[in-house]
Amino acid sequence: MTLSHTTPPAVLSGHPMTAPIGFGASGLGTLTWNIPDDVAQTILEDAWGAGFRYFDTSPLYGHGLSEHRLGRFLRGRPREDFLLSTKVGRYLVAPKKGEVVDTGQWVAPLPLKPVLDYSYDGTMRALEQSLNRLGVASIDIVYVHDLDRRNLGADFDRHWATALGGAFRALDELRRSGDIQAYGAGINESDVAADLVRATDLDILMLAGRYTLLEQGALADFLPLAEARGVDVVVAGVFNSGILVKPPTQGGNYDYGEAPPEIIERARRIAAVCAEFDVAMPAAAVQFPYGHPAVKTVVIGLSRPKYLRQNLDWFEADIPPALWARLKETGLLAADTPTP
Repeated sequence: MTLSHTTPPAVLSGHPMTAPIGFGASGLGTLTWNIPDDVAQTILEDAWGAGFRYFDTSPLYGHGLSEHRLGRFLRGRPREDFLLSTKVGRYLVAPKKGEVVDTGQWVAPLPLKPVLDYSYDGTMRALEQSLNRLGVASIDIVYVHDLDRRNLGADFDRHWATALGGAFRALDELRRSGDIQAYGAGINESDVAADLVRATDLDILMLAGRYTLLEQGALADFLPLAEARGVDVVVAGVFNSGILVKPPTQGGNYDYGEAPPEIIERARRIAAVCAEFDVAMPAAAVQFPYGHPAVKTVVIGLSRPKYLRQNLDWFEADIPPALWARLKETGLLAADTPTP
C-alpha cells in the first residue's frame, strides 16, 4: 500500500471516504504526554509531507486543544486538498469558579469542561464551537461521538433516544443543506454500530478496537450490514491500545485498560506467526482491516515525530498471503475472515 501524493481527496456522494489512511489527532490534545505546540506543528507538517490528507479530531481531545492545533495547521493548506472530520455529542463550557474538571486521559487539556449532550441544540452548539476552534468554513464529515454502553453505562438508552431524535436529525439536515458532506458515528461497540446502521441514514462509521488482528467480533453483526447498505467503515484502534505493537508478559495496555492473560497469550501467538514470516506484527495489524470490502480507511494516532515514519513503514510493508493463511490454520483468524 502507498499513500497518494498527487490525487486530492474528495467527498463523493454516496461514498464519503476516499483517503486510505487517516491522521488521528487525539494525541495533539495531550493524550499520554504534554506535547508542546512546536512538536505538534512538526508532526502535522511531517504527516502532510508524507501524504496524509484525512484528519480526524474531536472537541473531547484535550478539551478543544486538538481542534485548535489542527485548525492552525490546516488553515495554511488549500481547503480542497484535505478531508476533515470532527465529532459532536459534547460541547465545551468554562467551569464554575472552584469547580474541579475531570481531565480524563488528557495530560494538559485546555481549562474547559465537556458537557455531554446529544440533543439537536447541543449538536448545533458543538459544531459551531468546532468551526470556531478549527477556524475553517466547513467540515466534511461529522461523527456522533461515544454513543455506546462503554461510555454511557446505565444512561445509554436515554442518550440513544436523544441522539436519534436530536444529533442525527441535526446532521441529516446539515447534510441535506450541503453544510456538511457526510455524517456518521464514532463508537467502540460493533453491535451498537449495527443498530445505528439500521436506525439512521448515516454514511460512514468509525469503529474503534472492534475489528482488529486481535478480535473480529464486528464480522458477526456490523460489517455485513455496512457492506450491504453501502456504509463506509473507518477503523481506529488497530493496535487495541498497544498490545498489538508489542505484547507484554503481564499487564499491558489493552482496550484502554490492563490486558487479561488470555488476551496477552493470543497477542503473543499472533506475534509468533508474524515472526515466522519476518513481518512486524504492527504492520499486519495496520493492514489487516483492509481485507474487508466495507473498510475504506484506517486512522492512526500520532503524537511523536519518531513514530510517523515507523507507522508508514508498517502501512507500506509487504505481507505475504501465507501469513494470513497461517493465522487461519492456527485458529487465530476464522477460516472465512477476509484478508488483504
